[in-house]
Amino acid sequence: MLLSLAIIFLVGLSAAAIFEKLGLPRIIGMLGVGIVVSPYVLDLLDSSVLGISSELRQIALIIILIKAGLSLNLSDLKKVGRPAVMMAFVPACCEIVGYVLFAPMLLGLNHIEAAVMGAVLSAVSPAVVVPRMVKLIEEKWGTQKSIPQMILAGASCDDIFVIVLFSTFVTMVQGGSAKVTDFLNIPISIVLGVLLGAVVGFGVYLLFEKSFQHKHKIRNSKKVIILLGTAFLLMSIETLVKSHVAISGLLAVVAMACVVKLKADSKVSSRLSEKFGKLWLAAEVVLFVLVGAAVDVRYTLSAGGMAVLMIFIALAFRALGVCLCLLGTELTAKERIFCVIAYLPKATVQAAIGSVPLSLGLPCGKIVLSVAVLAILITAPLGAIGIDKTYQKLLSNK
Repeated sequence: MLLSLAIIFLVGLSAAAIFEKLGLPRIIGMLGVGIVVSPYVLDLLDSSVLGISSELRQIALIIILIKAGLSLNLSDLKKVGRPAVMMAFVPACCEIVGYVLFAPMLLGLNHIEAAVMGAVLSAVSPAVVVPRMVKLIEEKWGTQKSIPQMILAGASCDDIFVIVLFSTFVTMVQGGSAKVTDFLNIPISIVLGVLLGAVVGFGVYLLFEKSFQHKHKIRNSKKVIILLGTAFLLMSIETLVKSHVAISGLLAVVAMACVVKLKADSKVSSRLSEKFGKLWLAAEVVLFVLVGAAVDVRYTLSAGGMAVLMIFIALAFRALGVCLCLLGTELTAKERIFCVIAYLPKATVQAAIGSVPLSLGLPCGKIVLSVAVLAILITAPLGAIGIDKTYQKLLSNK
């Protein structure tokens, strides 16, 4: 295991630095290392690391979501309103429609199998999008119109919506029927996640405040550990109550951090945000190398040109969905183009659920996995490069 971790950190960081020198996003180098050292290519990673890969990726995602919550300004988010809510589900719905309409013609699937593929492929990657939006918030790019805040909030909710749809469509492919309660779980999960996070966040703030008043001051390093431990607890609650009620652990984590920022002294929240930024340096490498390691490149060759065409058609539908969300806003044409670019990357969800239809023995399993792998390889670099290269041209910094 230690050798595997050494490979992840040292080789992953080296590749990230090389790509950064070339003027390309660090993520491409890290994803590339993950693919090369994966069990499907050189097989250099220990099975014990691969066995806890999903948990390690989740920890890394939690770190950047706490950082996001500590960077979000709730008053800015309120200003966005309707578009932020719509960004959580409209682009994904439009992309799924694209797959349902065109996948039967291009890939030979029936409509419900195409819906399964669309559900796998339609989730935006918070792992790619969130850290970039946090950076824009900190550097004040587009914050006057709350653009990064809107994208960050939408990307955090988008996955919940898509995963619920995926579970429903898989049940239908297996001969079951969709239940109304499955779709009701989406708003319930979001609302309960935010409420749980807000209550817990207020409790964490009181703990920090009480220790300060009694002169038993908790150092910022310990506060980081407390926030991390609490975030892990919130994610565990989601798993524990899943059979009874739907709660979004990821949204609870963001809400907790938002409340801590809102209530705590600005210097404290700024210092905590800085410390989580430093933690992200290590977490980022783990996240993207392991996402790359989950990609089975053997399936890319079998997908063919039609799969690539399907991905780009679906992205066009997704772009249309983003534009629909922004109707009636004050955003300029350039700012709308940036929002479209920011909603392109796919990686985390596709790596997590892309192989599920195949493991369930569904006839569409292999082609779904093939297209999921291709989508990661095409859209993660495309979206990352797009965001990094265009934000200074398309957004204002006033």
